[in-house]
Amino acid sequence: MAAVTGSTVPRRQLGRHLRDLRNQARLTVRAAASKLEWSEPKIWRIETGQTSLRSLDVEAMCKIYGAPATLTEGLMGLAKETKNRGWWHAYGDVIPEGFDLYIGLEEAAATLRWYESELIPGLLQTPDYARTLIRESNPDRDEAEVERRTHVRITRQALLTRVTDPPKLDVALNEAVLRRPVGSAKIMADQLDRLVELNELDNVSIRVVPYSAGLHMGIMSGPFVLMRFPVTSDGRDTEPPTVYVDGFTGALYLDKPNEIERYDVAFTAIWGSALDHADSTSLLKQATRELSK
Repeated sequence: MAAVTGSTVPRRQLGRHLRDLRNQARLTVRAAASKLEWSEPKIWRIETGQTSLRSLDVEAMCKIYGAPATLTEGLMGLAKETKNRGWWHAYGDVIPEGFDLYIGLEEAAATLRWYESELIPGLLQTPDYARTLIRESNPDRDEAEVERRTHVRITRQALLTRVTDPPKLDVALNEAVLRRPVGSAKIMADQLDRLVELNELDNVSIRVVPYSAGLHMGIMSGPFVLMRFPVTSDGRDTEPPTVYVDGFTGALYLDKPNEIERYDVAFTAIWGSALDHADSTSLLKQATRELSK
């Protein structure tokens, strides 16, 4: 698993186990932090899988929480897996804080259901489209950093065509995404052509929600990605489904069952408002022709 997912999945698994142990011990985050002589934010980062851990730190936590020796030993072994590094760690200097967690989850996902209202999703962007967005949103960065960030975004796309278990990607795009110029007319036309090309992959389905759909669920929900992960032989999730919501000042990771259900219902409704494959492709081609006039 580590070779594919990097450290993200083991970190999340370890964090959930430690959170459960703390709750079973009836300790608040503040009480646990006090006993361990750590800060409360450190406990929170550990429990949400945002940081790796040393085996000795896990042992200390398990001792405070009263975990049995066999479980402690297992969690100490899991802590070693959190040190495994995904390809994206080589670009840690240009990846926004916390986004490495998302990249790891994206790499591990079996299915992604993605709604975007304003821009082409990163997994579908051409280099020129991505470069234009990155340059615009990072005006204080030099061209070398813009290129490194662009490279990270384009490298992520390899998961769509990887030989082993590429994820199923369903993307619903608001029609405004097609109509909003990003960069030159050629950049935008090439980007729309790329969407048509990707829409022919067996594991990718891109649908457009037309203006004629009127008020639809995506207008209320806003953009989001719902990720589900591979299941075990007996049908259990290897990881809990997760919704990723990107914000201007930070991101949300939602995994409570009621949250997953609401976003699942929302995406199903959005998908129902979208054009089918043939009509979505036709609209993409029409928008491309209009850019050439």
